[in-house]
Order: sequence, then structure tokens, then C-alpha cells
Amino acid sequence: MEQDFRYDSASYPPFAVTVDVALFTLRGDRLRVLLVERAENPYKGSWALPGGFVRIDEDLAQAAARELAEETGVQGGHAHVEQLGTYGTPDRDPRMRVVTVVYLGIAAEIGAPVGGGDAAHAELKSVDAVECGEIRLAFDHQEILGDALERLRAKLEYTALAAMFCGPRFTIGELRSVYEAVWKKRLDPGNFQRGFRENPCFAPCDDPPANPASGRGRPATQWYLNVSAINRPVPLLAKPLAMR
Repeated sequence: MEQDFRYDSASYPPFAVTVDVALFTLRGDRLRVLLVERAENPYKGSWALPGGFVRIDEDLAQAAARELAEETGVQGGHAHVEQLGTYGTPDRDPRMRVVTVVYLGIAAEIGAPVGGGDAAHAELKSVDAVECGEIRLAFDHQEILGDALERLRAKLEYTALAAMFCGPRFTIGELRSVYEAVWKKRLDPGNFQRGFRENPCFAPCDDPPANPASGRGRPATQWYLNVSAINRPVPLLAKPLAMR
């Protein structure tokens, strides 16, 4: 028996879906997050995660990539991106009932962001400034950013995700600095190196560094990550070795 799926959409309350992106990188050994200054109400003039409404003809990942490019000029093609979670508190957006799907991103390099679309400006802001309340975010983005940081810091314990903050080639010291910046803890170099060398996700590059330091002895070995192993559970690399 054929069913009739017609219904009156006006009988249902207004409802929308948005996407937001928490994109992290390192600048000068400091963890940074990409934020935009809102050009329109609500929260005009406030800082927020880049994002916006999902169009009727696009999926969530497409919407996230589009909004990131429109509001910041940043292309996420070379970043690690994964879905963080969904946020749907009834009053989280004063305009209407809005559910947002949030993506967590990590990039080794982010060019100078440029505000566009609904964003007056786009900047890489210090995560410390947001966590301490110096920068207050619009909507529930303060909570979302906290959840993104918790996910990021936790995943560094059991995956090789930290390497996504580095370029395709990196030294053990460069990778250790990622852990120190994200966890905000100093790590013992010797213990870290032993843990690193036991990790099957990393392999040494066969060719020497492109620009070896002259007159300073043998240049540090460069390594690369097997990207297919980025989320594979691996032996603990640094957490137990943190110097407290």
C-alpha cells in the first residue's frame, strides 16, 4: 500500500543546521585557534569559530569547508579534519532553534587568514587567551572550544595525531615541542626520544635534510608519519613521561 508522505512544513517550528570549525595550528611554539570577528548580529563584533548555515544542496563536510574558505580564506585540504560533536541546546542561538555540527581541524601551516562573508576579520588567536577568558566567544563557542581542546589533548595520548602539526618531515625535537605546546607541560627529551623510536607510526627519511646546518655537526634525523596510521591506537608516546 502506497503511503502519503506529504505534510505541511508550516506545522513545524523553524529549525536550522549549521557547521562550525575549530581549527588549530602552532605559531612560535604557541597553540593557536582560527577565529572570526562577526560582522553581523547576533553578537556583532564578538569573536567566534568560523561557520554558518548548511545549504539545502550540500552535505555537512562540504558546508564546513565552504564556510571556512568564505569567512577566513583558509582552504582545509591539507589539514586533518574530523567531526567533533553536535550541539543543540534550545537557546544556543537567539535567532531560532539551531543545531550545529562541529569539526575539529589540525594544520601544520595556515596562511594569513582574511575575513570575508559574515566575518569582518579572521585571525589566529592564542588558545591561552580564550581559555583564561581574555577572549570571550559568541554563542556557546567557549564550551565548544573547550571540548575541542579536550579531544585534541586526549588524542595525543593514544594516536600519532601530533605529527599533523608538523610538516611532511620533522625532527624528534620538533614533535616534542608540539606535545609541550598542546599539553602545556615540559617533557624529558631523553624519555620522549625513546618512546618515539619505539612507535611504529614513524619512520626515518632516507635522504638528508634539505638545509643541513653547517659547522654544527651531524644534522638531526628527519622523520615522516605514515598518515594511514594517524588514528590507529599506538603505544603511549609521551603522557607518562611528562615532567610534573
